[in-house]
Amino acid sequence: MRAMTSSRVGRRRRARLLLVALGAGALLGACLLTPDGTTDGAPTAQHLLKPEPPATSEPEPEPDPCAVLIEAMTPRDRLAQRLMVGVDPSGPAAALVVVGQDHVGGVFLGGNATDLLVDQALAPVRDAAAIPLTVAVDDEGGRVQRIDALDGDLPSPRVMAATMTPEQVRAAAADRGTKLRARGVTLDFAPVVDLSTQPDGSVIGDRSFSADPEVATRYAGAFAAGLRDAGLLPVLKHFPGHGSASGDSHRGAVSTPPLDTLRANDLRPYRELPAEGAVAVMTGHLTVPDLTEGVPASLSPQAYQVLRGELGFDGLTITDDLGAMRAVSDRYPLPEAVLLALRSGADIAFWSSGGRVVEVLDRLEAAVAAGELDPAAAVASLQRVLRAKAAC
Repeated sequence: MRAMTSSRVGRRRRARLLLVALGAGALLGACLLTPDGTTDGAPTAQHLLKPEPPATSEPEPEPDPCAVLIEAMTPRDRLAQRLMVGVDPSGPAAALVVVGQDHVGGVFLGGNATDLLVDQALAPVRDAAAIPLTVAVDDEGGRVQRIDALDGDLPSPRVMAATMTPEQVRAAAADRGTKLRARGVTLDFAPVVDLSTQPDGSVIGDRSFSADPEVATRYAGAFAAGLRDAGLLPVLKHFPGHGSASGDSHRGAVSTPPLDTLRANDLRPYRELPAEGAVAVMTGHLTVPDLTEGVPASLSPQAYQVLRGELGFDGLTITDDLGAMRAVSDRYPLPEAVLLALRSGADIAFWSSGGRVVEVLDRLEAAVAAGELDPAAAVASLQRVLRAKAAC
């Protein structure tokens, strides 16, 4: 009897638990259903089985304008944009040929003639360029200036540092730069940042602000800032330092002190001034005994590695004159010098004597076909060239 009673109790208890469970399920179902028989958004089997919608993809990045421009250029035009060529400043004929036909990226106006700098004579030359044209002069003041006959004399750097404050130098450079810009110039091969105690008329001499690296850096920085104020790109020169070189690179091969000596003094402007604003750097035809392996810095991969790596410079680099300075021209034909410069790390190869553009471009195209120029480095250099003149 007890066993029977126990069995009935067990059945009744199970029955009650089942009823409770069924009631709870009905109640839950009633809560999940809306009056029209649909669910109120709580997860059901259909919801759980339904695949999740795909995640929203990130928008495509905007294409790099420089990359787009480069892609549209012919291989020869890409090389031509990395050339700066001297043209006859007494008229537009020579400039129209190298710009309109050869598509060079920049022209240089040297010498005493100023015809291309008056009455907007440069306008047809600029109009002939499919890509904005760089127009360069070397207007330092003192012995080296281009518009003194048009706009007055600018003192030499040595005189400026001796008689003016940095603020006055900046104002003078801004005024000069404004006049150059109005005449069509976009880049000035100045300031000289070489340190020199040489007599005034020597290769550097009074072209230097000072032999003291602190003074030279401060005054050259003020001059560069003034040019930037006027919308010009300044060019620091002559890397890694011509002021203490053994001679004049216009006349033949010269060497500098060892690299550690340059680090302590001559390299200071190149270390500090790029942080103050946009500048380019001109590489000089200077052999550094323990660095360049007997070749000029302008043609030395090791020299560019110091500038880019050790000093962290990421701006535009331009060679000194490859065609009219015997430190290079005595050793290399112009097309080979241009190729060596670009292969070593120069963004722009410059020669002031003009002409020979077709010959140079032919040699560069052959070098590209033979794998003598690194394609990635060439694109990086071309991007710096285009950005420096706001072409993209």
